[in-house]
Amino acid sequence: MKFKKERDAALEDVSIISEVMEIRGDIVTLGSIRLDGKVYGNIKSGGNVTIGNLGEVHGDIHAKSIANGGIVAGSVFMEEKITLESKSSLKGDLHGKILVIEEGAVFIGKSEMKQPEPVAAPDAQAE
Repeated sequence: MKFKKERDAALEDVSIISEVMEIRGDIVTLGSIRLDGKVYGNIKSGGNVTIGNLGEVHGDIHAKSIANGGIVAGSVFMEEKITLESKSSLKGDLHGKILVIEEGAVFIGKSEMKQPEPVAAPDAQAE
């Protein structure tokens, strides 16, 4: 029961990657991510991933929901919804349930919209 409470609390946490930060490597979190910097690697989140207008991801993203206001070069896998905001770019395939593309967004790839498999929360004990 204690682990479930800790996991539920972690899902509410938001990790912030600021615009002055660049990460080279994969990110794994139980919680959500707000990204305004650059990531060269894959992201696996048990929560939501929000990419600001200065944010860039060069790798795949696995998350509950994704809001892209920046640049993504890689495939995205979401349990619920992805929103491509008006100044965003996605170059890669997407797999999920709901796709919202605002006017002005760029999407180069293919989409597979179906009832996806739930995104497994990352193992909190993993090293």
